[in-house]
Amino acid sequence: MSDDLCYLPAHEALARFRARTLSPVELMQAAIARAEAVKDPINALTHTHFDEALDLARKAEAKYAKGGRVRALEGLPIGIKDENLIAGKPTSSGSLIMKDFVAETTSVNNQRILGAGGIVLARTATPEFSAAGVCWSRLWGVTRNPWNPAMTTGGSSGGSGAALAAGIVPLAMGSDIGGSIRIPASACGVVGYKPPYGRNTDDPPFNLDFFCHTGPLARTVKDAALLQNVVSGPHPSDIATLRPKLTLPLTGKSIKGWKIAYSPDLGIFEVDPEVRRNTEAALDVFRDLGATVTEVKTGWGPEIFQACMAYLAHIFGGYISGMLDEHADKMTTYVRHFAEMGRSSTSRDYVQALEVIAGAYAPIGAIMEDHDILICPTLGLPAPTADFDSTRHEIRINGKVVDPFLGWALTVPFNMLSRLPVLAVPSGHASNGVPTGIQIVGRSYCDRDVFQAGMAYETALGGWYGSTATRPRL
Repeated sequence: MSDDLCYLPAHEALARFRARTLSPVELMQAAIARAEAVKDPINALTHTHFDEALDLARKAEAKYAKGGRVRALEGLPIGIKDENLIAGKPTSSGSLIMKDFVAETTSVNNQRILGAGGIVLARTATPEFSAAGVCWSRLWGVTRNPWNPAMTTGGSSGGSGAALAAGIVPLAMGSDIGGSIRIPASACGVVGYKPPYGRNTDDPPFNLDFFCHTGPLARTVKDAALLQNVVSGPHPSDIATLRPKLTLPLTGKSIKGWKIAYSPDLGIFEVDPEVRRNTEAALDVFRDLGATVTEVKTGWGPEIFQACMAYLAHIFGGYISGMLDEHADKMTTYVRHFAEMGRSSTSRDYVQALEVIAGAYAPIGAIMEDHDILICPTLGLPAPTADFDSTRHEIRINGKVVDPFLGWALTVPFNMLSRLPVLAVPSGHASNGVPTGIQIVGRSYCDRDVFQAGMAYETALGGWYGSTATRPRL
């Protein structure tokens, strides 16, 4: 099958389906062939549903042939993170503990995707319980970066990022409690969106965790908006979801005259020179689009990152710690460490973290009052190695040792500032071939702004996967 077909944007595929110049069956066959061709060494998928997907593609083909009404995602192959539920299908969460689990219900996000005619080609790989910024597990092995298989895809939605970059699917879903959508978006060179808290539904109890967000990944900003429009909106099962539903425009507008705040490191992170160089090149594009760019100071200190980690240890670590007594021998090193942190965390630790978190918004809020968006790097380095283990390995940036868990990701503060929408887009490549990225941060609940900026930036660059020369060599 044509490489061009595998990298066809979702919105273009839908247009060709409607024009009957492309069949959903043809696209699905190409997706399956691609998945098989890049299975080794990328290892982006866990459970696959190829036969069922082809059958559903045939039904979609028949709908288009009749020329009647079709749904928003009719016939598109989609990767769903091996974490959210689909009734009657296995969901492993990347864990030996869950390897035989079959869901009895379907997560609301997946209900909406299936209801819009999206076809689940496969489940995408995740580290165990989505508890790492890299993507490997004892159950499924190591997921590798399509641009450089020695390096990680990032995590926890690493399989989704890899499947997009490798041309397996045009759309994928992810989740993000510390950067798990944006980290693989950067490392894999795709687009990822962390919506503001409450915009999208989530499974309980994490729908009540304001650090936790579900959202789309894609190869284009328009495709990310397309999928976001399907999954967003209130639902009677989730009290945290916002009314009314917000629908994002699928066409771009000028950002001439916009004021952009820029922070090279958020005041607390080390940033590799190649990442900084690519970030500054991206800022030049925004300047060429007629925006002004002003470097700003966050006023933050190390207590910000420490509070974020204390919060995650208490909430997420506490959740995992309930499995320690019975299942410690089945856990990965990083999950066991996280669970042990959760077991040792106290209510006072949690409250102290909330106190720091509550005060962290004030300087950012003041900056956002005077600017339309804030831009910063997504990661402090292009990517760790594919088999990186935060309990055993060290990360140095600019010669300095950083926290191995997420001290290299400038994403965590925006889970803390959860009401700010963040769109992650590519900024270039490092010398080792691994992509780098930037975060476009909007004012609270101003989702449209980050997509307007992202579309303008993408259009100016001409996109990221338009030719063989701009795709991984697999």
